[in-house]
Amino acid sequence: MAAGAGAATATATAEMQMRTLYLLDGRGRIRSTREPNPVPGPLFVLIRAAGGCAWAVHADVGGAVAAEVERLAGDEPPLGDLREAPLHAAEYLALLGGRAWSGPAFAFPEVLPDAAGVVRIEDEAQLGRHFHGWAPGEIAAGRAPVLAVIEDGAPVSVCFCARRTDRLAEAGLETAEAYRRRGHAVRVTAAWAMAVRATGRTPLYSTWWENAASLAVARRLGLRAYASDWSVVRG
Repeated sequence: MAAGAGAATATATAEMQMRTLYLLDGRGRIRSTREPNPVPGPLFVLIRAAGGCAWAVHADVGGAVAAEVERLAGDEPPLGDLREAPLHAAEYLALLGGRAWSGPAFAFPEVLPDAAGVVRIEDEAQLGRHFHGWAPGEIAAGRAPVLAVIEDGAPVSVCFCARRTDRLAEAGLETAEAYRRRGHAVRVTAAWAMAVRATGRTPLYSTWWENAASLAVARRLGLRAYASDWSVVRG
């Protein structure tokens, strides 16, 4: 659900991001994450932008609790400070019994750093030396485009679609530990964003506040924070 019609662009972006990250049922409740190998996802998500908020409760949450969470979410003000907790954070946690997770969401600038030497990956087997957990067919099922920096004959930094729709794509980024702090993450993410734009989609980048390395990549790319994602996760 969404509120804040006074700034249609910002609110639409928050709502579009919600629908990029999660599969929603007919009631607007979260069914799972939107990716080739989905997981259930959080109990509640609140994405706040300057023009308003978008939110969704998981389908597993009971009707009375879900109704109260949604009532509270409808009372949330538009985003002010990116790091500020939601107005009703304590109530959400008390009702749902999980723990809070939060972080910023970023838009890419029109001009991006040079991405020379980055290559496109078409086959999961190419990632096997440094990256694990890729299933055959996953790239074709929704991870593409996948871009990589190659060193010593193998991909060492890779950026891919963590989740995507026909309109947006969210970046997933990983660099092998031995090859970090060499600027690879910035270069491969820039290349991914340009490749995503070539498909007609808008690239997005999000992370959590405790991930200093990911926030540093966002700074070096000149990304613009436009929303804050606050979730109640299980356990």
